[in-house]
Amino acid sequence: MKVLVLGATSAIAQAAARIWATRGDELLLVARSAEKLQAVADDLRTRGGKVETMVHDLNDRSSYSTLARLADVVLLAHGVLNGPDVLQTNLVGPVELLELIGEILPPGACIAAISSVSGDRGRAKNALYGASKAGLDAYLSALRQRLFHKGVRVVTLKPGFVDTPMTAQMQKSPLFSSPASVGRGIVRAIDGRRDVVYLPWYWRFIMLIVRMIPEPLFKRMSF
Repeated sequence: MKVLVLGATSAIAQAAARIWATRGDELLLVARSAEKLQAVADDLRTRGGKVETMVHDLNDRSSYSTLARLADVVLLAHGVLNGPDVLQTNLVGPVELLELIGEILPPGACIAAISSVSGDRGRAKNALYGASKAGLDAYLSALRQRLFHKGVRVVTLKPGFVDTPMTAQMQKSPLFSSPASVGRGIVRAIDGRRDVVYLPWYWRFIMLIVRMIPEPLFKRMSF
């Protein structure tokens, strides 16, 4: 299997890539930082992976048509938690990129994009991040419908809290998962048949409860 990993230096993407490497899958890793990307590639090669790398800004969509034609699986894993570019990085860029990739992938291929449980309901504490993930969820649903008859799968990956550098400033709780456990979930989701996968599984029920809270009560809450 040939896997194109966009945002390959993220902790979650690395965890999934390690599993693919040990299986002997071919990996094409794309990220902005040459130094970090080389370190990731070296680690994966020691695990048996067949690895190629490309230093590239994911907001620059040149070259992706060629890359996507080589892939059986595309994992979109880049994103930011806050800052001035949240909407561009988490929503606008991925949508424009997947519009291109979706037209190129052959039947039998799979697109898997990392969204978040934060997209299930907006909260004041992460308004722009949640909005960007809600928008991505809606787009992935539309893309899934569009590509279904072409035979291309679209998987929405919705992790909860994950202990990564992106969440380093957040207070940790028992709800935090390790990148390794989420990476295993990603690989299982891509190997499986479900369209929307919460990681870990129990977040599906947590967010079901959150979505059911009446708006007059929800607006008074501060979690």
